[in-house]
Amino acid sequence: MRIKTFIYILSLSLLPTVLPATAQEKIIVLDEGSWQSDNGRISYFEDGRIVSNEWFRQVNGHKLGDTPNDIVQVNAELLAIAVNWSNIIQFIRPDGTAVAATEDVPNNRKLASDGRYVYISSYGHECKVNGAMEYFTKGYVAKIDVATFDVVDAVEVGYEPEGIALYRGKLFVANTGGYAFQEDHEYETTVSVIDAATMKVERNVETNIINLYGKMSQSGQYLCINSPGDYYDVPACMMIFDCQAVIEGKPDPECFQSLEYAATYNCVNTDGRFFAIGSRFSYYTGDYTFNYISVDPVEVMATKGAKGVSETMPGTVREDLMKIQMPYGIYVNPYTGYIYATDAGEFVAAGGLYQWTPEGEFLGTHQVYINPAHFLALNPNRGAIGEIAAEEESLSDATIYNLQGMRVVNPVAGQIYIQNGRKFIYHQN
Repeated sequence: MRIKTFIYILSLSLLPTVLPATAQEKIIVLDEGSWQSDNGRISYFEDGRIVSNEWFRQVNGHKLGDTPNDIVQVNAELLAIAVNWSNIIQFIRPDGTAVAATEDVPNNRKLASDGRYVYISSYGHECKVNGAMEYFTKGYVAKIDVATFDVVDAVEVGYEPEGIALYRGKLFVANTGGYAFQEDHEYETTVSVIDAATMKVERNVETNIINLYGKMSQSGQYLCINSPGDYYDVPACMMIFDCQAVIEGKPDPECFQSLEYAATYNCVNTDGRFFAIGSRFSYYTGDYTFNYISVDPVEVMATKGAKGVSETMPGTVREDLMKIQMPYGIYVNPYTGYIYATDAGEFVAAGGLYQWTPEGEFLGTHQVYINPAHFLALNPNRGAIGEIAAEEESLSDATIYNLQGMRVVNPVAGQIYIQNGRKFIYHQN
């Protein structure tokens, strides 16, 4: 059953006092809550304070759902949230107002968008497409038209697909095979490449790295993909994946480079480097070991992994991260460069949100909710909560961002980007 209920804006008097339109830091944090407890929440952080730790419910009068596990910016007026165990994709405005919810993609995982469509990976084996059920042996990627919030296409990929990214009209999907321990299949080792227009799989890049699990970060043509291994004999590692090399038809081994570090929680910095907190867990010992690294994807690919990895992060960021009890996320605001991380603690009580300046000066910790895991920065030029900048307003930010809010240094002709809070198609001079 698909829910397509449109909800009008509720009174903002439900929220604490809103800061002025000069606010720079506007961060949405998805709190996963406890699995199967239907207690997922949204924390909203603005300029040094938590505005609310149940923002969605305060704005809309009802709960978000069970285990939200990804959020993406669709366009200047719409965000999408994958609420995994509730089997919905929740669409909201930047002010938190619920617009619609699509319930046709069970066991949904990660999101990508080109502004017109939302693409979402799913561990499931069925999907309602254009009103009719379709069935899959493995996992799949669904395509949702945000004009109608209907699923208009879907395509099978590998078992238990996770991270998904869009580059030059192609979707890159990391397959995990994560249910290998309980189902009759092996771990996956491929990245599926899909033409976003036709929703046809064009290629499966063989990496020989198992269990490509978690959200991937994107820096232009490069992806940062994590592998937790099998928690026994195959150690965790990570890879830098070159989407442009795939498009150019290069052989599989030339399209990625594996690194011995883990990248359980990763993000892209404003300089194009990846920050990664790697968590390795062993069932043999019951222990976690961590690494905290910065990765230059260009240098990694150019040197086949010999260079490009550093333990240097701005200011005290790395030292502060090492003090966190249980790291659960890392993020850099693409509009301002401020750095964030979260601590899940014991996974059963309120977590913490940490903040640093772009230079790495620690600014403080804020209490959020259970298992704070996923982030999205709102454009500071859009005004305060509930306010939308007028189309004719003159804004000064000339920086170009993709629809996931990441700064773009080398835009690609024909792709949709955001500049000055507005969506546009880039045409190369």
